[in-house]
Amino acid sequence: MRVRKFRFDRPQQIAALLLLFLASQSVWVIDHRALTPRDYQYARCGREMWERPSPLAGYFTSCGNLQDGTLAYRAAGLPLTAARIVFGLSRETSTWEMRHVVTFIPLLLSLPFLLAGLGLGGALWWVARRLYGNAGGYVALALYCCCPEVVRACSAPNNEILAAFGLYAAVYTAIGVAHAMHGPLLKWRPRIVLLIACFGFTAAAHVSAVLLAFLLGACFMIYLAVGRRAFLLPVALITAVGTLLLLFASYGFRPDPFSYVFRGGAGRMWFSLEHLRALFSLRGDTGLAGAGITLAVLAALVLFAGSRRSRYFGNTAPLLVSALLLPLVTTGVVSEPWLWAMPFLLTFVGGVFADALETVYRRTFLVATGAILLVQAGLSLASLGAMSN
Repeated sequence: MRVRKFRFDRPQQIAALLLLFLASQSVWVIDHRALTPRDYQYARCGREMWERPSPLAGYFTSCGNLQDGTLAYRAAGLPLTAARIVFGLSRETSTWEMRHVVTFIPLLLSLPFLLAGLGLGGALWWVARRLYGNAGGYVALALYCCCPEVVRACSAPNNEILAAFGLYAAVYTAIGVAHAMHGPLLKWRPRIVLLIACFGFTAAAHVSAVLLAFLLGACFMIYLAVGRRAFLLPVALITAVGTLLLLFASYGFRPDPFSYVFRGGAGRMWFSLEHLRALFSLRGDTGLAGAGITLAVLAALVLFAGSRRSRYFGNTAPLLVSALLLPLVTTGVVSEPWLWAMPFLLTFVGGVFADALETVYRRTFLVATGAILLVQAGLSLASLGAMSN
C-alpha cells in the first residue's frame, strides 16, 4: 500500500498556529484555575482504575456508578499514575499529597483533555479543508479555536470533549467508509478498522454519543453506498462487535461495572429548546463571549437558505447533525450534547463561507469574515479570566 508523504506546507502551518492559540488559552486557564473537588474525583477514580481496581465484584470502589463512561477517568488518572511511578511515590499517596512533589499536577490532570481538544480541532480542519478547500478549513478551525466553551472543555477533566471528538470522527469515518465501498475491497479494511476504533473511543466516553454515532453513521452510509448497500449489514455487525469489545476493555474486562452501560440510564435522551442558549456561550459567567460564533452561524444560515450553490451534501450533512444534537438532552446523566454539535456546526459554517468567498463578492465576504474572526478572538481572550474562576 502506498503511503502518502506527510507535508507541512503553508496550510498546515496556519492550522498549527491556530491550534497553538487554542493550546495557549487552555494552558493559561489551567495555570490560573484552582483544582475543584470534581477534578480530584476524576483523579482518584482514574488512578484506582490503573493502580488498584477492587477485586470485590470487579468494581471500581471510588468511582460510583460509571454511567457516563470510563474514558475521562482513565485519561485523567494515567498521567498521575505515570508521575507517581517516575517520582517513586507510594500507591497510598493521594493526588492532594502529590502536589507537594509534583508541582504541575493541574497540567498533568488536564493534559489528555487538551490533547483531545487539539485532536478534534485537527480533525475539523482536515475534514473542512478536504470538503471546502483552505478557506473553509481556516474559517472552521479559527472559530473553533476561539470558542470559549471549547477552551473550557480543554482545561479540565470531562467526558464532553472526548465524546465530541469521538462522535465527529465516527460520523465522518462512516462517511469515508461509504465512499470507499465504491472502490476495491482492499481499501475497505483499514477504514473499517479505523471506524471500529472511533466507535470504541466514543462508547468509552459516553454511551449516548455512540448511539447517536451509530444512528447518524448508518443513515449516511445508506444514503451514500448506492449499489453497495448489501454490504452494510456485515460492516455494521463487525463494527458493533468490535465496539462492544473495546468498551468492555475500557472497564478492565470487569462484568459488574460494565453492566451499568445497559442498566445505568446513560443512553436515555430527549429534546429541549431550553438548552439552545448554551450553544453560543451566552451564559452568565462568560457573557457574550460567543457573539462572533453566533453571528457567523446566523450569516451561514442566511447564505445557505439564499444560495443554491451552498445546498449540497457536504454542507447539508453537518447542518442536519447539528439540528439533531443542539436540542438534545441526556436525561440519565448530566452532559452537554450541544458541545458535541459544535464541530459539525462549524464545519457547516466553514463550508458556506467558503462558497461565499468564491463569488463575485469575494472581497466583501473576506473583510466581513476577517472582522468576525477578529471579534471572536478578542471575546475569547477577554473571557479567560471568567473561566479561571
